[in-house]
Amino acid sequence: MNNTIDNATRWQQIARGAALPLILLVMWHVWARSLPAASPAPAPLRVVKAAVELVATGGLLDALTQSLGRVLLGFAGALVLGVMLGVLMGSSRAVRENLDPIIESFRPIAPMAILPIGILWFGTGTPSALAIVAYAAFFPLLVNTVHGVSRVDRKLLLAAQTMGVPRLSILTRVVLPGALPSIMLGSRLAMGVAWTAIIAAELAVGAKSGGGGSGGIGQMMFVFYAYSIDLNAIVVCMIAVGLVALLIDRIFRAAERRLIPWRH
Repeated sequence: MNNTIDNATRWQQIARGAALPLILLVMWHVWARSLPAASPAPAPLRVVKAAVELVATGGLLDALTQSLGRVLLGFAGALVLGVMLGVLMGSSRAVRENLDPIIESFRPIAPMAILPIGILWFGTGTPSALAIVAYAAFFPLLVNTVHGVSRVDRKLLLAAQTMGVPRLSILTRVVLPGALPSIMLGSRLAMGVAWTAIIAAELAVGAKSGGGGSGGIGQMMFVFYAYSIDLNAIVVCMIAVGLVALLIDRIFRAAERRLIPWRH
């Protein structure tokens, strides 16, 4: 009986969640049908056709794979640097007071604002895209790590020190586990920002390189915009970007439930 009720509730939730997208899709289809046949405006059926073609040729998957690879590499670099510096700043008031003005001076600068410098230093290939991603992901990781480390219960630290626990063990067994919820939150935010940054970086790098630069989903969108003017394919890319972002978010939420079950 309970299983039946749970299944009914689940289907009701799915129906409520799908209602608005379906209504918008119907409105979009009706609007597209009212346009002249030669109109370049995207339409649902044309978008589906473009999606089938891009998936069949492997171009969409290849572009997403390139972009995801850059995001993961840039995020990994930002994770190491952000967590290490965040632990140092969160553990030492003197370090935090000295570095905080510098961090807060750079943090409001949008990742795309440093793109010209990245292109000058690294060219229009993957290195400049990685620099943008790492820069974008660094600050959410750093700020949340500092917050988490600074909020660790000082009584636990004093108890560990009183018992003669080595500093490295205090860091790995007390500080990092206590700050883990904030670090996971920072990682989730940083990964979302990194995915957004790579799309913008690839779009801009594609423009600077004339469409023949670093590849990726962002540059694919630029090519469809600047050369073939295929709005339906651009919509396919937008949908793919959104679905990948949703998948990334779900993966991080699952990791949070796994690593910090006491928070759920």
